[in-house]
Amino acid sequence: MRVFVTGATGFVGTAVTAELIGAGHQVLGLTRSKAGAEALAALGAQAHPGSLADLSSLEAGAAEADGVIHLAFNHDFSTYLTNCEDDRRVVTALASALAGSDRPLLVTSGTGMSTAGPGRMASEEDPPASSALAPRAASEEAAQTAAAQGVNASVVRLPQVHDRQKHGLITYAIELARAKGVSAYVGEGANRWTAAHVSDTARLYRLALERAERGARYHAIAEEAVPMRAIAEAVGRRVGVPARSIAPEAAAGHFGWMAMFATNDVPASSALTRGRLGWNPTGPGLIADIEATGA
Repeated sequence: MRVFVTGATGFVGTAVTAELIGAGHQVLGLTRSKAGAEALAALGAQAHPGSLADLSSLEAGAAEADGVIHLAFNHDFSTYLTNCEDDRRVVTALASALAGSDRPLLVTSGTGMSTAGPGRMASEEDPPASSALAPRAASEEAAQTAAAQGVNASVVRLPQVHDRQKHGLITYAIELARAKGVSAYVGEGANRWTAAHVSDTARLYRLALERAERGARYHAIAEEAVPMRAIAEAVGRRVGVPARSIAPEAAAGHFGWMAMFATNDVPASSALTRGRLGWNPTGPGLIADIEATGA
């Protein structure tokens, strides 16, 4: 299968590209730079020039492919709301190029985007929250619209994806702990996040692409509920600073843009995903990878 991958040179995208090529697929990776093209060539992939802002380049890449994996997202949180709506347009453009065919489109979302209530274990059966409440859900809304119109679109919800060098939002928490001399959690730190190793995440994308089930939602979750206090304590041990509780009203001042996520309680299950795809994560856990990070 020839697969068009956006974000192919990113953290998750590089692993997905390698996984696809290792399984015998061809990869056409979106890139806007010579360095990106060289990185793709080193992986054995072909470069497709373009960007998220150039919808015609996305449509052209999708038109050349047997399937599409959309991983790219603008992670500048100072323009978060705009970025989420931009991604809705990107998903719509990709879907338009696949209309009238069975070629699969995998859209990336997050495990916190479901309608599961506070403290409830979210499942793949939970539909996305309204983007008016959870802006990142715009991507899922676009995927749902495409699927309703006959496009073979499905969604992969990501947790904190990690290896020894990167850990999703926790990478920023590590930098913050070094800068402030304390690794903070809010209140008792009982709120929970999900996690998965990047190698397991890449394998899930391949399996979901090969299954190509219209309208499916998958949870790329190896660990369903890692307490924030445990995460903060692991960060503190690695950086060599104390882990301390801060009051909820102090979260914005301490965490900055990350404060919107720091108190989220978003446990989620991947039981249905594991059963449907035969996916069994085997990579290291989040805490082990945090503690192994170079100082």
